[in-house]
Amino acid sequence: MKEYKYKINGNTYNVAIGDIDNGIAQVEVNGVPYKVELENKAASVKSVVPKPSAAPRTATGEKVIAQRPASSGAGTPVKAPLPGVVMSVAVNVGDTVKASDTVIVLEAMKMENSIHAGRDGVVASIDVKAGDSVLEGTTLITIG
Repeated sequence: MKEYKYKINGNTYNVAIGDIDNGIAQVEVNGVPYKVELENKAASVKSVVPKPSAAPRTATGEKVIAQRPASSGAGTPVKAPLPGVVMSVAVNVGDTVKASDTVIVLEAMKMENSIHAGRDGVVASIDVKAGDSVLEGTTLITIG
């Protein structure tokens, strides 16, 4: 039995719905059993799966999420571990970073993710800015 609690005009009703057989439902309201006749038998429900929509585009027709090519500068790229939106860039070109330093904050699935440098070095290039949408594997910065 499925049990529900309803409040109607300030009165609370505990409703338990049992088996439904040939259009007759076994229902219990506040401990009192009832046989409820259904007007129409439940029609089969057809599941409709929506088609995925096209990727969003700007007014000029460019894709909003664009995979940027890897930076041409020498060094080790720090790549996005998952798709998301760049919330902030915590470093500037020329800054010295340690492996555990947060260099980018990336929002993905409504959570902020701190992206660490991953190695000691100097920031050679920054390939994104706050507000950019990035795909997994996009180069965020390059450490020389």
